[in-house]
Amino acid sequence: MVANEPASHEVLGAHKPGAGRYAPSPSGDLHLGNLRTALVAFLAARGTCRDFLLRIDDIDRARDKGFAERQLADLRRLGIVWELPVMKQSERDHAYYVALQTLCEQDRVYECVCSRKDILTAPTAPHAPPGAYPGICRTLSTAALQRAKAKIAPRLPALRLKVAASERQLCFTDLIKGRVCAPIDDFVLRRGDGVYAYNLATVVDDAAAGVDQVVRGDDLASSTPRQILLARLLNAPAPSYAHVPLVVNARGVRLAKRDGAVTLAQLREQGVGTAEVLQMLLLSLGMAADPLATDALKAAACDFAFHKLSRDPFVFKGF
Repeated sequence: MVANEPASHEVLGAHKPGAGRYAPSPSGDLHLGNLRTALVAFLAARGTCRDFLLRIDDIDRARDKGFAERQLADLRRLGIVWELPVMKQSERDHAYYVALQTLCEQDRVYECVCSRKDILTAPTAPHAPPGAYPGICRTLSTAALQRAKAKIAPRLPALRLKVAASERQLCFTDLIKGRVCAPIDDFVLRRGDGVYAYNLATVVDDAAAGVDQVVRGDDLASSTPRQILLARLLNAPAPSYAHVPLVVNARGVRLAKRDGAVTLAQLREQGVGTAEVLQMLLLSLGMAADPLATDALKAAACDFAFHKLSRDPFVFKGF
């Protein structure tokens, strides 16, 4: 660890416990599926007397082209507000560095020179999911690794987590989905371009902010065991998780911008107001709160419970 870097306990415990959060990536405007997940996260936090926090997952700095501010503005239009300043991952490299050094001290990190093509064409372990890392670089000798690093120069090797055999699968109880189990491979902690990976960043950030309730889209459920394992290794408390079923179009395909008017701005252009959008979102969650009431979200939060939510995707058929 270099001088003047914060200690790991400072990085992982800077805020009081007891918070929920929403953490959009600034890769585009929020569509109805994103807004629905944000609404669930907000109601879940408010309904359990937790703080609600906002974080911008902009660790890949090239992504944000002004989207972050527009995302925050759309959330405010719906009445979703948050405590404390918005955290930005692009400002937290020092925290990820400290966490990575902690893992290095546990002999849990190794260098990997593999390209995506190397991984996809390599033999995989039986029953391993497509794209799982087969451990090619884990057993390379020092000399072989140095030769491989010379071949990829000036590109640097990625850093991967060394996962023990007993940790190759992990199960957790999701507040919506129930029991979820997923395999864990030797996943990337820091990419070859020096950017810290999402799995490491989100664990460090949630711990630092005191987040103990994570609500996010159903498509991220399979990566949660990786984050639970990292939290254990970093001696950080693992939050509870709730993965919200996605919003899909009439064909059952995940909602996307190509489906037409699916953002607040697009819907406003078609004459659909924010109150109508909020009403639709609340109804999709089984709530009949009046969006025109000044305390609509407060009433919805009082009535919120995870067990009331459907485990099936919500089909959006338009207004």
